[in-house]
Amino acid sequence: MSGHSKWANTKHRKGAQDAKRGKMFTKLAKEIAVAARMGGGDPEANPRLRAGIVAARTVNMPKDNIERAIKKGVGGLEGANYEEITYEGYGPGGVAVLVECLTDNRNRTVGEVRFFFGKSGGNMGETGCVSYMFDKKGSLLVEKGAMMDEEKLLELALEAGAEDVVEDGDIFQVLTAPDDFNAVREALEKAGVTFVEASISMIPKNTVEVAEEKTAIQLMKLIDNLEDFDDVQKVHANFDIPDALMEKIS
Repeated sequence: MSGHSKWANTKHRKGAQDAKRGKMFTKLAKEIAVAARMGGGDPEANPRLRAGIVAARTVNMPKDNIERAIKKGVGGLEGANYEEITYEGYGPGGVAVLVECLTDNRNRTVGEVRFFFGKSGGNMGETGCVSYMFDKKGSLLVEKGAMMDEEKLLELALEAGAEDVVEDGDIFQVLTAPDDFNAVREALEKAGVTFVEASISMIPKNTVEVAEEKTAIQLMKLIDNLEDFDDVQKVHANFDIPDALMEKIS
């Protein structure tokens, strides 16, 4: 086991305590609709749509919601047309932050995202200012308690084509190349592995330690504000907050 998955584990713990399931469903429905609009409504022929459906099923999104989102994307239902935008910037402590958005109003979105950065003591940057610090990867989160044999997970993942398995706290993070994501996921599912999250994500190449409590609080507030904003789909950041401090501020 090698690498760093603290951000993934933090999101997992936060998600387990989070009651915002309706907001999560809304974000996933938008992603599914956009994927269907861009690549068609057949998940077998549309890898992005297939990944969106997998993410939705992982959080128990109802089948009707998924089908409605696909119909909306291919034009079967009325709805807004969303534009994909990624904003970049620095949070408190010099942490790199990527904010993936789907919006029907670019001016509203950029204004709100810039406001959240400024409110936290961070600042938005130009396109490309931090994206080079991340690699796009498939990410599959597995609870340790769900695996009878931890070594077996590593063996199964690598045989299926995964690049790495990272251990952190109560989860394992299986990392894949984006093109191998669905194949690895399907192979692990057939072997009886269940996931708490399955998505294409931006994984930091290096991390920034945030050991000062005030800075950590500001940073997590920035991330919470961004994730609560309806136009934001995903937030990626390269922070490393010590476990003891994370428990204290959570």
